[in-house]
Amino acid sequence: MNDVAVEGPGAASPAECEALLRSLPDWFGIEASLLQYAKDAAVLPTLVARANGALHGFLTVKRHFAESAEIHCVAVHADHRHRGIGRALLAACEAWLAGEGVRLLQVKTLGPSRPSAPYAQTRRFYERAGFTPVEEFPTLWEGNPCLQLAKPLR
Repeated sequence: MNDVAVEGPGAASPAECEALLRSLPDWFGIEASLLQYAKDAAVLPTLVARANGALHGFLTVKRHFAESAEIHCVAVHADHRHRGIGRALLAACEAWLAGEGVRLLQVKTLGPSRPSAPYAQTRRFYERAGFTPVEEFPTLWEGNPCLQLAKPLR
């Protein structure tokens, strides 16, 4: 993580984000969603983690209300996982949002009622970062249970 710098929020390159997402087929295996996440990085506030100019990770944010926000997408390239990049992106995001007056940050991910080792890792990541599971919505996403987690920022 020493040579990785987190920048943003700003716009990110959809092509770079798409390439990164393709390195994570266990998480981003639905083509239409993968392409939408990549496009969204150009229009939503996006933080990026780079080393030597190369994109190692990104995080996009949706603001639903002045006091709350949602992590829309977070991804770290498969070759650079487990090095603190996701934590650094999340910490930078939280600091930025708290400075903007956001009091609550939420995220949605695959719920535990659908067994998945990769998504069990994702849920552990969020829970270690202080997020609390709020509710699992069995029909919010077609064919996939959606778990909502939330974290107070102040």
